[in-house]
Order: sequence, then C-alpha cells, then structure tokens
Amino acid sequence: SQGGGYPERLASRLRQGGLPVGHTNLGQSGARIRDVVNHALKRVVALQPTLITLGVGTNDLWRGTDVAEFQDDLDRIARRLKQTGASMVVVNLADMALAPVAKLVPSALYEGRIELFNDAIATVARSHGLHLVDLFTASREMIPRRPDFFCGDGFHPSAAGYDEWADLMLPGVRTLTQR
Repeated sequence: SQGGGYPERLASRLRQGGLPVGHTNLGQSGARIRDVVNHALKRVVALQPTLITLGVGTNDLWRGTDVAEFQDDLDRIARRLKQTGASMVVVNLADMALAPVAKLVPSALYEGRIELFNDAIATVARSHGLHLVDLFTASREMIPRRPDFFCGDGFHPSAAGYDEWADLMLPGVRTLTQR
C-alpha cells in the first residue's frame, strides 16, 4: 500500500510532531504468530528498540490457528521483548467480519473467533503491562464510514485504512515516547 502500513505512517506522524524517530518494520504480509516467534524475535532484540508496536493475529484468524497456541506464542513474544526495556504497544484485531473478504470465506473462520483472539491479546497485554490499542472497537466505526478502508483484495487495509489505523495509535504511542 502507498506509504507502507501503519508502522511507517505512525513513524512519519511522530517525526512531523518533532520526534527524531528511527524506524524498522519487520512485519511481513501473510505472517502468522509462529513466524514472528521463529523469524522476527531475534531481529527485534538485536535492534535494541525503545518502542515496539505489534499487530499480529489476522492471518492466524483466517488460517485456523488454535487460539490457545496463539496466546502461548504471544505470551512468549511479550516476555522476550519486555527484556529489551522497550515500551510495547499491541493492537488487537479489527472486526474482520466487516471486511469484504468475509463474504467469500466460511463464517466459521471468524464468527466468534475474532473475540477469542482479542481476549487472548488483552490477557497477554494485561499480564505484561503492554499498552493495548483497541482497533476492534474503532474499526466498527471506521469501516462503515470509510467504504475505502480495505484495498482491492478486500482483506488488507487501503492507504486510507492504514491512515485511520495510525491516527488511532498515535495518542498512546506519543504518550509512551514522552516518558
């Protein structure tokens, strides 16, 4: 998507606000939480970050990852990343039942499961003191008012969708960077 995803947009908003932000996005399209554990964790730690944002779970939702396994992996990630001393922001899943792609897949993939994934994210955030951004609740307002929230694949946010997402995250992230 033009301008990247939410991490690029968030970094540029922080820079516009006068913060000297260096930024590395290790997110990969299609990645599941197990990919984060296996491929991204060591790289994040090596970067010695001061702020980490984590948005993971949508691909796990669509591809049938077991929620308990997801929660275990997320707990492992949080525990490891907390050792960096970085502030951590985690974002939950948008209400993907509102995504155009939802009409094309069996509803059993997402119905009742989005909430379970978000409960898992909230539990891990609470137990490790991570700052949780509630994209789920916000998306229920954003998506109906922004018919262009998703790009042509009906799954990934569009540039407009990522702008909304970055704007949602900005206040909390700004607070954490001022510590």
